Amino acid sequence: MARSEVCELCGSSEDVSLLELPVSDSSEDQSVYVCATCKNQIENDELDETHFNCLNDAMWSEVPAVKVMSYILWNKLGRTDMTDMMYLEEEEQKLADAAINAYANKVVFRDANGVELKAGDSIVILKDLDVKGAGFTAKRGTTVTRIALPNDIDDHVEGRVNGTKIYLKTEFIKKA
Repeated sequence: MARSEVCELCGSSEDVSLLELPVSDSSEDQSVYVCATCKNQIENDELDETHFNCLNDAMWSEVPAVKVMSYILWNKLGRTDMTDMMYLEEEEQKLADAAINAYANKVVFRDANGVELKAGDSIVILKDLDVKGAGFTAKRGTTVTRIALPNDIDDHVEGRVNGTKIYLKTEFIKKA
């Protein structure tokens, strides 16, 4: 069965692209066609339950990836009443459970004020920090743009100060 390029979650035909399931083998079989609205909400983890009422239809899709994504989204919305109604094949259930576990184990980076940081954010340094091995001090009040969030260090962000890539402890920064 050929899949059309309309959002397989809400049915919109505007700005549709493929979105991989959170844990996938990067194949189209483990991807869902989504509109920009759905994609933005899913990627930024800011789900509007009113928008995702469309899952009432999507959860019954014949496309396994759409069913799995619906299950994941219902779960993130806390709607166990909906996930309890769904039937997933064994492989689909394993994929959905793996994705939900990946979300649960996701590291959240927070600045000194407890504000969540995302890759690409700008931050401000709160204290003069000696940069070991670089021979300079990252001054208080310096704005660092387009930070990266390293996978291997939970309490640091990566950014460029004076053209040098450095790691900054989250307790010494705030979101700009």
